[in-house]
Amino acid sequence: MASIPSKNVWIRRQQCPCGDWKCYVSYEGEGEETCVAAQLVKSERVSSEAMVAPYVGMVFKTDNDAFEYYGNFARNNGFSIRKERSRLSPQLGVYKRDFVCYRSGFAPAKKKPIGEHHRDRKSVRCGCDAKMYLSKEVCEGIAQWFVVQFSNVHNHELLEDDQVRLLPAYRKIHEADQERILLLSKAGFPIHRIVKVLELEKGIHGGQLPFLERDVRNFVQNRKKIVQEHDALLNEKREIDTMELLEACKATKESDEEFVYDFTVDSNDKVEHVAWSYGYSVNAYAMFGDVVYFDTTYSSITYGLLLGVWLGIDNHGRTIFFGCVLLQDETSRSFAWALQTFIRFMRGTFPQTILTDLDPGLRDAIRTELPATKHIIPKWNILSKVSSWFSLHLGSHYAEFKAEFDLLYSVESTEDFDIRWGQMVSMFGLVSDKHIDLLFSFREYWVPSYIRGCLLAQMATPAYFKSVDLFLKGVFNAQTCLCSFFEKVGISANFQGHEHQEMQYLQAKTNIPIEEHARSILTPFAFNALQHELVLAMQYAASEMADGSYLVRHFKKMDGECLVMWIAESEQIHCSYGDGKAL
Repeated sequence: MASIPSKNVWIRRQQCPCGDWKCYVSYEGEGEETCVAAQLVKSERVSSEAMVAPYVGMVFKTDNDAFEYYGNFARNNGFSIRKERSRLSPQLGVYKRDFVCYRSGFAPAKKKPIGEHHRDRKSVRCGCDAKMYLSKEVCEGIAQWFVVQFSNVHNHELLEDDQVRLLPAYRKIHEADQERILLLSKAGFPIHRIVKVLELEKGIHGGQLPFLERDVRNFVQNRKKIVQEHDALLNEKREIDTMELLEACKATKESDEEFVYDFTVDSNDKVEHVAWSYGYSVNAYAMFGDVVYFDTTYSSITYGLLLGVWLGIDNHGRTIFFGCVLLQDETSRSFAWALQTFIRFMRGTFPQTILTDLDPGLRDAIRTELPATKHIIPKWNILSKVSSWFSLHLGSHYAEFKAEFDLLYSVESTEDFDIRWGQMVSMFGLVSDKHIDLLFSFREYWVPSYIRGCLLAQMATPAYFKSVDLFLKGVFNAQTCLCSFFEKVGISANFQGHEHQEMQYLQAKTNIPIEEHARSILTPFAFNALQHELVLAMQYAASEMADGSYLVRHFKKMDGECLVMWIAESEQIHCSYGDGKAL
């Protein structure tokens, strides 16, 4: 019977560097890594060196140790064993174990159903008397198992090495092979083709796998049955817990009129997507909703749902919660519904900037639903992709590639970036790499020279990323069900909104009037951000031109000057450094 996790497990979604679902890595010696699948190319065999035959009086720490030893002896001698009988006592528990040859005893006679065709399968049992019996003794509180009877006399022919490996006891499909078989089966490969692929990958002749074709067939059929049962249980649990979540939303709405939620149902009238927000979140958005971060890095294993969280930052630099959504998939249509619902929750107010993960479906939804909003992909999101996509592919050249990639963040113009990007791609032989193409196609969302002048509100910084990560980890603390998750989100969101901020002494650094005025009206977080820019501004010299514009140049740079112009009518500043964009 299939089982499901007793807890709802949330995981941060990421792609394995090798491109597969799992990595099987073990360690051989000092720091030497090797793939387990590669290790299993060698057929798992017990050493052919001579083993000492079990004997009466031989001692083992446990009965499992004894069974393993006898099993290895049996394989080296052309047969296999099975567990026969065991005996219990109130004082010792199991105190006797009988291990026998796989051909011990006789198969019981079966009555054939009348009128039905029945396949008469011949039994391998022939009354063989080979055996090893054990007895447990406890001395000074320590239990030991002693061999009390042993016989290695068989009444049947023993098998050669190439035959004994095919006995059922030794035909095992290891985990790495199981994953590969399931992957090939999912891709539509028939069983005989799967076996052939495994043989080719391991570089062995036909028939040399440690299992048979029928073992592969049985494994695939059994796994499909388990998956079907598991999926059925998960679907049932998801339906029940989702309805309980909606009941919790309804109850919250009755006690808090400002609470908002919405959901959709599919063609089978089952809940599809659910979104919600709180009154204090809506009010916070009215003050601090110019820039929004939409996090979609977590998904639920148990429910198969993607979580989206809308977050912001207040004037104290604290992460604030705006809303939450559970989506059944990652399609552009689902993201579009989430964005539509969020804007409706926020009383029709659109953000100036939205920060998200790198996702083509999400990008398309933002283009449609938030056409006037600037879409930005934070640096931390890009760098995590770069590591997972290229570290394994480039190997020892990755460090050099990463250094070149980091330099691109300091390129000042879009034209120079495109040129330097092409040079880097050619240097490392990545001209046809799909991830390189994806990053370049998204350059207007993450490259500094493309997004200069956009309002980011200090939300594209490492400090904000750490704050978001801390908030999300506080929410995803192994919740048992969706209702518990819902409650945890509400508690965390409310705590963020009422977190106490201690007063700080603000020290002036430039002693210019604007700094003194800012110190009297801004929070420490906002003042520190402005002060940082004022200190940097001191490194630039401005020369007024005849037309009222200013020529600005860094005191250490002979080139790179830019023209800055103030447009009084529209109260905008235009800078040639930002490709003429208004600031």
